[in-house]
Amino acid sequence: MLLEPEKTLFVRGAMPVLLLADAPVHDALPLLTVPDGAIPLCEGWSIVPRLTLCVVDGPGDHGLVVPALAAPVVGGADDATASSDMGDWCADAEHAGGAFVLSVDCLPETFDWSALLASGTAHGGFMPALA
Repeated sequence: MLLEPEKTLFVRGAMPVLLLADAPVHDALPLLTVPDGAIPLCEGWSIVPRLTLCVVDGPGDHGLVVPALAAPVVGGADDATASSDMGDWCADAEHAGGAFVLSVDCLPETFDWSALLASGTAHGGFMPALA
């Protein structure tokens, strides 16, 4: 299933994040709980981060494709507002061995990671990258 790039946000960092809004896989992803601040592994899911397309693959028929080249990328040097490009995000994902995929109802206007993680409605977790 294709997810419009306007419903995504790629956030750079040591733990790269793919933020999804109104994603068709939201309910298939595990409800996110972050005990002691540790991001859980998203069992049975993987991510293929590429410059032009990013694939999130889950068990069974669950999964989605994001036209990554057209999607917004922010962050870098621990600044969630600095502009970056998809190549930088892919390099971050390669170094981290995957990405934290976070599915929410809608993209936030301002970043408050603690609020997103504690919302009780966020789904996702860390997904290992496939080569």
